[in-house]
Amino acid sequence: MRWIWIDAFVEFESGRRAVAVKNVTLAEEYLHDHFPGYPVLPPSLMIEGMAQTAGILVGEAADFREKVILAKVRRAEFEDYPGPGDQVRYAAEVETIDAAAASINGTVFCNQSRIGSIALMFSHADQASADLGLPEHNFVFNDQFMDLLNTYRIKARTT
Repeated sequence: MRWIWIDAFVEFESGRRAVAVKNVTLAEEYLHDHFPGYPVLPPSLMIEGMAQTAGILVGEAADFREKVILAKVRRAEFEDYPGPGDQVRYAAEVETIDAAAASINGTVFCNQSRIGSIALMFSHADQASADLGLPEHNFVFNDQFMDLLNTYRIKARTT
């Protein structure tokens, strides 16, 4: 099972930037458990949402041939927490990208207000970590993930 922390891409500029949204609802169990009585999207899941947005941006730049792995959270700062009924927007921009790694700067918005910034580093595992003995198959962008991504692409073209 894959936990997806974004609902849709609303902008996508290959190799440069991507913007994804996440709608926060009370139907999500983690809202009830994280801070009992104070349902909010915790910063750890906003970091994951940005990592998924940026990881797909980095992966798509190499046509999903590389195993793109989050290597480091360089910075994560938040001024507020989204709650039920809010929409989170993750804006990821490529700072650098090469054969071994990528550096991403991201901004997190709640509705229309900026609530945080995140800087991430990704590794292209095939290039940077060949000696780790990772599986040959692409366990990051596997068939299940690509089917899900293609469903989003088809939906985006028809709406």
